[in-house]
Amino acid sequence: MHYPTHYQSYGQFLCLSNYDNMSVATAQKRKPMRNLTLITIIALTSFAVKAQNDVGQTQSEYVESTPSCLAFMQHSEKKLHAKEKLDLCQLTAGKAILIVNTASHCGFAPQFKTLESIHKEYKSQGLVVIGFPSNDFFQEEDNEKDTAEICFVNYGVTFTMLSPVHVYGSEAHPIFKKLADKTTAPKWNFYKYLVSADGKTVKHFNSRVKPDSAEFTNAINEIL
Repeated sequence: MHYPTHYQSYGQFLCLSNYDNMSVATAQKRKPMRNLTLITIIALTSFAVKAQNDVGQTQSEYVESTPSCLAFMQHSEKKLHAKEKLDLCQLTAGKAILIVNTASHCGFAPQFKTLESIHKEYKSQGLVVIGFPSNDFFQEEDNEKDTAEICFVNYGVTFTMLSPVHVYGSEAHPIFKKLADKTTAPKWNFYKYLVSADGKTVKHFNSRVKPDSAEFTNAINEIL
């Protein structure tokens, strides 16, 4: 029997021939398994991509349905005489804003009462009133507890009052810096700033303009 000369013996030829036949058979058996594995990988990949797209669409729809606040109101501030911090963005999102720099011992402090009336009358229409105590004009208490007592007890304030800040100059709170850029910085206590919900309209009123005056209430109605 003749066998290729590069094999040293007939036994080696048979051994290698059998090995080759086994390799072919094994490969033929494994081929369907490889195909099945490939199909499984493709299916899982398609499912993962679809799931990721679905999640992305859900998140996008959620963000679009959430009203955003004005950029200069993106601050978290401590409430007057309290440890609790208030998210001003969440408080004012989609609403018109009335911002006032207050002082407990100012001659215009009785405006607290009319500001409270404004708060009660217009809050359901989307107006948020925020008071910022300030001692920049040397008429505010040094102790927040005393400031809180004057506001909440003496004048019955229920609208948002925050911890004292600077309202003009280089140390002014960023909100008042922005208001000064758009209008003018406070020149005394109880300057009042009306800001429309979209931020396109900003009006300011000096200390002498009463919150219950026709001039002021007309301005409120215009921005709501």
